[in-house]
Amino acid sequence: MRNLIIRAITGVIFVAAIVTSFLRPEAMGLLFAIVTGLTIWEFCGLVNEHIEGTTVNRIICTVAGVWFFLSMFGFCCEIVPSAVFIAYLFTIIYLFVSELYLKHENPINNWAYTMLSQMYIALPFSMINVLAFNGSADGNIHYNMLLPLSVFIFLWVSDTGAYCCGSLLGKHKLFPRVSPGKSWEGSIGGGIFVIIAAIIIGKYDQSTAIAPATTGLLSLWQWIGLGIVVCIFGTWGDLVESLFKRTIGIKDSGNILPGHGGMLDRFDSSLMAFPAAVVYIYCLTLV
Repeated sequence: MRNLIIRAITGVIFVAAIVTSFLRPEAMGLLFAIVTGLTIWEFCGLVNEHIEGTTVNRIICTVAGVWFFLSMFGFCCEIVPSAVFIAYLFTIIYLFVSELYLKHENPINNWAYTMLSQMYIALPFSMINVLAFNGSADGNIHYNMLLPLSVFIFLWVSDTGAYCCGSLLGKHKLFPRVSPGKSWEGSIGGGIFVIIAAIIIGKYDQSTAIAPATTGLLSLWQWIGLGIVVCIFGTWGDLVESLFKRTIGIKDSGNILPGHGGMLDRFDSSLMAFPAAVVYIYCLTLV
């Protein structure tokens, strides 16, 4: 009972912090720069501790990932030029070249996990900025909280719906080799809940839109499509992190969030959902 209360309190604070941060672009950028840093720090620590012969430069990987996120933030809202990414490229080059001199046991593993920390964590979180800042017909960039926040809402609704439906109806395992607790019934139930949430968000978006070119307005069917994409890729993101934990032999990625585990445990779904959402929105602009 005590653990349930702790988990509930942490969950409420977690959701409130994310929702509140999206009210201002500066708060959003600051919060997710911190989230990016903490998640990469946690990931590199797990790699160094549990994968034999692997030594990743935890500090530089973390700094590089945070710099990349902040660079994307500044570039997307047009307050910094593209040259800001040069420092990030130099950091990546250093992480490769340094292995020539450090004489570590397995430099290939070090390179692989170094780049994985950037591709798996820094890049997906940076996609939040791509969704949040949209160009308009007048050539200006406008901040839009609804698109990136909706991804989180879809993920939360999917998780809640999947848990409820899976607990009540779950009989057929979705992916027993990686995550024995997930069921097809739960996933389908979560998807149905997400479609309902997408309809509600779509109705809200249409009712508040004044100038679609400046609000990033989607049609109702496009919102439903986004919800389905986020639901599917969010589930895959969860399974990918479960496979990572199962491979290195741990249950939780950390304990920074009481009752919820570590940063990877809490953001695993979003690491696949945000890149997928960006691709989906981009494809809509081509149609």
